[in-house]
Amino acid sequence: MSATTATEAATETGAEVRELTYLGAFNEAMFQLMREDEDIFVAGEDVGLQGGVFGSFKGLADEFGERRVVDTPIAEQAIVGLGIGAAVAGLRPVVDLMFMDFVMVAMDQIANQAAKLKYMFGGKAELPLTITTNGGAGLSAAAQNSQSLEAMLCHVPGLKVVMPSSPHDLKGLMVACVRDNNPTIIVKNKRMFGVSGPVPEELYEIPLGVGNVVRQGSDVTVVAYGRMVEESAKAAKRLSEEQGIECEIVDPRTVQPLDTDMIVASAKKTNRIVVVHEAVRFGGLGAEIAAQVQEEAFDYLDAPVGRIAAPFSPIPFSPGLEGHYVPNAKRISAGILETLGRPVPGA
Repeated sequence: MSATTATEAATETGAEVRELTYLGAFNEAMFQLMREDEDIFVAGEDVGLQGGVFGSFKGLADEFGERRVVDTPIAEQAIVGLGIGAAVAGLRPVVDLMFMDFVMVAMDQIANQAAKLKYMFGGKAELPLTITTNGGAGLSAAAQNSQSLEAMLCHVPGLKVVMPSSPHDLKGLMVACVRDNNPTIIVKNKRMFGVSGPVPEELYEIPLGVGNVVRQGSDVTVVAYGRMVEESAKAAKRLSEEQGIECEIVDPRTVQPLDTDMIVASAKKTNRIVVVHEAVRFGGLGAEIAAQVQEEAFDYLDAPVGRIAAPFSPIPFSPGLEGHYVPNAKRISAGILETLGRPVPGA
């Protein structure tokens, strides 16, 4: 549901809705989940004493102690391995990898152990493991701390991959991840930590695999997730005001499993579709979404599926270059106009 709809729904149930930041929504979810279930614990680098690299876990150690908020060595394979063992043994661990780039250090544990164990045990083993991490560029963190690697994770059967685009969705999706009995990876976007939005005070769950129509439109479908939802909304507002173009924005929220039905239904409605993501264009999720749309809605399309993404290059450290690297509202507007066959101002 959209932020407005979230507010209305919470009001109807009597829940209090406040403005929380993206980071605050995550932190609140962790406090409420750990109070609800004593089997939940957190482990990762600096999650205890420092409250996590960006303060995601701030205050948890004070309330729950070092047995449930565990500072670990700098050893990503060991962190994920700890989580896997604890999950199989009946606990519900949340393990944190500081940056999404460091997923690659632990990929053997993630892809060959966490993702496969349930299958290897014939479905008899449960693995309620949640891996949290921070992705995306825009903070001049350079090429080794700014990547968006969701396509690699989505290619591994057995994993669920979540990329929230608002404080409301981050809290509800985090609850769903922790309660799920399968390994999930939730990617927080570093540039969104200070973004505020309405968030119910109560503990609520947003189902994994169910997308959200963020904005209704009739001329073109824009599929975006994570921070690109916000940039796409800016582009849609500009195009509506300046050219009368109405974009429908759909946010999968969970990129694995993907809500293909929602995307296809929107494509059939608007007859044109553009996919936006922060990851590099080549081999990105935009290619998979384009393939699924042409398989299921080819006869409805009036133009090829457009893709707006980062260039095939390491992420630059320079703020100026990084600003050109990451898709923004201006680039998204231009891509939408190209898909519609309209002239692009200044091109």
